[in-house]
Amino acid sequence: MYTEWGVKMNLLLWIKVGFIIVGFFVLISMKKYMEKRVALAIEYKDIMEGKQISPYPVVWWIWGAVLWGVISIFLIAWSFSAYT
Repeated sequence: MYTEWGVKMNLLLWIKVGFIIVGFFVLISMKKYMEKRVALAIEYKDIMEGKQISPYPVVWWIWGAVLWGVISIFLIAWSFSAYT
């Protein structure tokens, strides 16, 4: 039977795994949409001043992907040190 510490550690492991998996699927699901936005921005770069072709959502998506990657790497490294 799990002790109280074991239950907390098991729950923490599933939270880490869930964060990584859900984040991965969110990034993959948004990839096509962001590719279309980049293609549209490249195609109409002369009239980029319109708000419909703004590159800011793509930039925020890239920053979000980088932040998710850094946090995921930290969680994986923390898991190795916590469960050894």
